[in-house]
Amino acid sequence: MWSSPPSLLSSPLPSSAILFSKKPASLRAVSTSTVRVRAVVAAAAASAAAAAPVFAARVRPSAAEVARTVVELAPSGTLSVVGPDGWPLGIGARFVADAAGAPALCLATTGVSAPDAPSSFHVEFPQSGARTPQCTMLGALTKPTDESVLKKLSTRWERKFGEEINQDLLYLISVERVLHMEDFNEDGMWVVPSEYTSAEPDPLRNFAENIVEEFNSKHAEDVHRIYNIYVESDLQVADVKMIWVDRLGFDLHVHSGDGVFAVRIPFSREVSDEKGVKSSFNMMSHHAWEVEKSYASPEFEKVQFLKKVR
Repeated sequence: MWSSPPSLLSSPLPSSAILFSKKPASLRAVSTSTVRVRAVVAAAAASAAAAAPVFAARVRPSAAEVARTVVELAPSGTLSVVGPDGWPLGIGARFVADAAGAPALCLATTGVSAPDAPSSFHVEFPQSGARTPQCTMLGALTKPTDESVLKKLSTRWERKFGEEINQDLLYLISVERVLHMEDFNEDGMWVVPSEYTSAEPDPLRNFAENIVEEFNSKHAEDVHRIYNIYVESDLQVADVKMIWVDRLGFDLHVHSGDGVFAVRIPFSREVSDEKGVKSSFNMMSHHAWEVEKSYASPEFEKVQFLKKVR
């Protein structure tokens, strides 16, 4: 928490076309040092505004990208097949994804691993205990025999689980249809298989959970302040929690007497690593602090869409 104006960060303040609709206003008359600092900030913000439209149309990853990210992060899923007796059977299985996102399962259960059997594989990955994105892939269960494929899958397995895999138990599911869901109570969306296989998992996925935990535990006041300044809402808010962060922005859950609402706040530019996330968050927090203290005018377009989730 800052009790005095935070130090000026080297990166520009958020000024994407999504958030800002006007040029920064001239500042109130304050101390000479504050005016000098604000002049530098205004120049940096104006410079960032020129490049901002590149990301204005993308405030969140596509369904294909989210599905790929879920498949990369989830350690296990549920395989469903129709057995010889005609009954559907679902079993849990650990898996890794190949380079195109197809699940490679370790199956030791007798009667499940029939070659070329039509099947589905369902995976989900809870985010901060508040939302559970899911992905279901429909395809044929196949037995890879190519030595180079088996070697790559074995390497991925050892990297993910820290143990060797019995290659005789490895099976692949061809990705012929993909159903993506944002959460349990959300409608599903069919993803074009070619878009799924060509999509890239989010670059922040391996440390997103740690960042969210850090922001919620150590910077809760800043998270709340960013919500107050960047979101247009008349809710009586009891708490604000960050639930996930990706290269394009972050998602908040807003708790009030009327329920829990979700809101998406985009970054002013795409980030690709932990340093970029923290820099963007600090810039937004710094700007929100200045608006809150009336050192700057809030002349930007606020995020207005809040969705009730429960």
